[in-house]
Amino acid sequence: MDYSRYISSRAQSLKPSGIRKFFDVAASMPNCISLGVGEPNFVTPDYAREAAIASIQRGETKYTSNSGLIELREAIKKYLSQRFNLEYDVSQIIITVGVSEAIDNTLRALINFGDEVLIPEPCFVSYAPCVTLAGGAPISIPCTKDNGFILTKEQIKSRITDKTKLVFVPFPSNPTGGIMTKEQLEDIAEVIIENDLLVLSDEVYAELTYGENKHYSIANVKGMQERTVYLNGFSKAFAMTGWRIGFAAAPVEIIQQILKIHQYAIMCAPTAGQYAALACLEEGFKDNFATVEMMKAEYDRKRKFLYKSLLDMGLECFEPLGAFYMFPSVESTGMNGEEFATAFLKSHEVAVVPGGAFGNSGVNHIRISYAYSMEKLEKAMDRMREFLKKR
Repeated sequence: MDYSRYISSRAQSLKPSGIRKFFDVAASMPNCISLGVGEPNFVTPDYAREAAIASIQRGETKYTSNSGLIELREAIKKYLSQRFNLEYDVSQIIITVGVSEAIDNTLRALINFGDEVLIPEPCFVSYAPCVTLAGGAPISIPCTKDNGFILTKEQIKSRITDKTKLVFVPFPSNPTGGIMTKEQLEDIAEVIIENDLLVLSDEVYAELTYGENKHYSIANVKGMQERTVYLNGFSKAFAMTGWRIGFAAAPVEIIQQILKIHQYAIMCAPTAGQYAALACLEEGFKDNFATVEMMKAEYDRKRKFLYKSLLDMGLECFEPLGAFYMFPSVESTGMNGEEFATAFLKSHEVAVVPGGAFGNSGVNHIRISYAYSMEKLEKAMDRMREFLKKR
């Protein structure tokens, strides 16, 4: 039977994730070290797990409201105000199934067929596919190591057409670790306001910036909160990837449309997960988010180790200032990212992600996550050193 005539052209046009195939192979190798998945190597804090268990024992196993627990939305309101100087009302916040659902719902709420969405690359793998599935046209903006993988006003201007509606602003960046400063965000805000565009700001790594670099949201820029859908979640900063709790905050007129899609597609985020997230914030308010700061300090230690190791091996590498990824160029080896990752996996059983999985501008890079134990990272770097010596 020819199923191609039944399957939507949009679904058929999507490429499978460039990440998954490597880790399917890696899973079959008992001695493989996998450095590809962006998942903290920490366990969800005790108080969050205990809060989820307690909610189940109380019989809190039913749906919450579509928007999510009012207590959690109140806590998020306080969190955004205290940590990032962002002021939202609870009516402007909804709890989603991770940031991924929030991305999908936002695009479906805002994009009409043919609308163009500007996406800085390299970028998280789901951005362009979600734009396509919403009926829009993803327009890539290649970003480079030369300017810290940031998005510039000139780049945005060069891609704007009369069909442009939305710009992704995903910083700190997965996969590059690039961040944007207050001044840089103010610069791009000028052209966004001038051209009457909206912004989807994915800030799931907002807690993970290093050194003197503090996260600043584009929603803080004058005139931008009314144009911004702010997305964040608990997966990265609170080691809660499997719980699938994210949130969106936006002007009421936009959040109401996102909520309608959320109602029909999902109903509500997992109840026990919402109680766990609430516990993370309540405990954080008590101890100034000491657990988050502890995890960040450990990531910073690994970041410094990995960065030095890669440079010592002769690989050109941007020093990441946020998130928990390295994005070195492997062009000097005579291989592109796909070739390097394939050969490295086969010969030394270490899995990294080809940079092309994050867009064509990353084709000569690989992504390495340092959200793993130091022991794994040290072994992986030893194997990479051996691998490069034989090239």
